[in-house]
Amino acid sequence: MPYIEQLPIAVPLSADIERRANRPVPYRARVRWTDPHTGKRRSLSEARASAEEAQEWIDALLAAALRGIDPTRSNQSLADFGNANMSLALRGLEPKTTDPYLAGWRLRVVPSLGHIPVAMISNGAVDRSVYGWIADECGRSTVKNSLAVLVRVMEQAVRDGIIARNPARIVGWQSAYKQAEDELDDPRTLALPTWSALSELAAGLVARSHGNFAGWGEVVIFMACTAARIGEASGVRVKDIDPVNWIWTVRRQTTPSPGGLADKGTKGKAARRVPLIEEVRPLIAQRLLAAGPDPDARLFTGPRGGRITTAVLRDATHWDAVVSSLGHEKLRRHSLRHTGLTWMADAGVPLHVLRLIAGHGSLLTTQRYLHPDLQAIVAAGRSLSAHLAGAPGPSDPLAATLRVL
Repeated sequence: MPYIEQLPIAVPLSADIERRANRPVPYRARVRWTDPHTGKRRSLSEARASAEEAQEWIDALLAAALRGIDPTRSNQSLADFGNANMSLALRGLEPKTTDPYLAGWRLRVVPSLGHIPVAMISNGAVDRSVYGWIADECGRSTVKNSLAVLVRVMEQAVRDGIIARNPARIVGWQSAYKQAEDELDDPRTLALPTWSALSELAAGLVARSHGNFAGWGEVVIFMACTAARIGEASGVRVKDIDPVNWIWTVRRQTTPSPGGLADKGTKGKAARRVPLIEEVRPLIAQRLLAAGPDPDARLFTGPRGGRITTAVLRDATHWDAVVSSLGHEKLRRHSLRHTGLTWMADAGVPLHVLRLIAGHGSLLTTQRYLHPDLQAIVAAGRSLSAHLAGAPGPSDPLAATLRVL
């Protein structure tokens, strides 16, 4: 039987707003209409904080109904709309493209925005989601594919008349990604100040996790002490640890991919060595004993043996709530790397050595971790004076000047 498209029909709505006392969201907006195709009476309601917001919701449905859009469709969530119209949104693409698009839809777009009605998706909401993916250390192609499938789904909503313009067509995320790749302009501001602050954070995360899983605190301490990315901490194997010289050779990182998590080379495409300081050695020794003799066993896993990602760590430990309660609202998982590099810079690790530990491609990136405060500048001047004091030269500046003249 051939498909027959049902043309849109302007649907008259009746609407009312009811104030319900003693409710956290007291105003209930409701619309009723008769389905022009089935003849059945239908209704839709939504709670809002104020009468003005309730009326705005009704007005949006009235405008959509005049264009022939079923009120249930105009209030449809992004996840429901996308799943129902994905074949249309992705038409013309080859399977090698649709596979990563669908992975981005399932793993990033729906968890971030899927609960929001299509008509309420804004540029700001898309911006925050994309920046969240960047903060979660998703790869550039992962971010691009996730945004691309969102653009196509929202473009279908434009064609269906649900929205007037596509809010997913945002700009600037590439430069934000580049900045994240090159670290930040001032990464020191995102670092934890002291060892006690790190210990407090680790304990808080363990306390909020299901079953008080100690591994969450251990991986956080390990990342801060080694200036590691979370993908690198997830990818470390027993064979990567030298317990004699206490060196970790960073060879791989675990990153999201269309087929799930995968182990890849390091971000700089080359192995690097990182010192394991005394404070973290007992923790690592315990992990080595727990991992057993298998050289390919992972040093850090989740409570069920799964691989750790930044999103897993965030959700399992209620990261956002914990860091806010400790006064570190801007702290992200990647801030643990900033913490380690900042501490090493303040400890006097030479710049060229710090660059090798960090795996930075540019010395300018590493220099951002140095602390050019007034005390450091004064100390530099004193060091130069002390150096010159040991070298032959004129003791009387005026006499030296006269000789030059």
